[in-house]
Amino acid sequence: MADSVRIDKYVWAIRLYKTRSDATEACNGNKVQLNGAPVKASKPVKVGDTVSVRKGVALYTFKVLQIAEQRMGAQKVPEFAENLTPQSELDKLHAPHETFFVRRDRGAGRPTKKDRREMDAIWDGIDFSADPFEDDDTDDEE
Repeated sequence: MADSVRIDKYVWAIRLYKTRSDATEACNGNKVQLNGAPVKASKPVKVGDTVSVRKGVALYTFKVLQIAEQRMGAQKVPEFAENLTPQSELDKLHAPHETFFVRRDRGAGRPTKKDRREMDAIWDGIDFSADPFEDDDTDDEE
């Protein structure tokens, strides 16, 4: 067994990406780090290295336990990589997303400039800093 393998091949083998080309593209897009530094796809990975992968909003971190050259089943991944991802990063996956939808009737076409100004006024009027679950003490003052 080899003592190192290309990082794109390794992150593909431990099932972080579906294809080698996806893994290579992630490396070229600075989404993969080795020991805290962005790397190119050809950088070799050794046992004991720390691999970080940004997928969406979360930064996953793994410690290399064994070198893997071929893709494996999901049950075998813990033998090759230890997941060191902090809970704060995993919580980002379940964070609520603020969305704002304006209902328009089917066939109404694109919004006019006036419609757009009205939507912007509504959007600007929303206070996102206020906590909707915070108690309002104004009722207690009698």
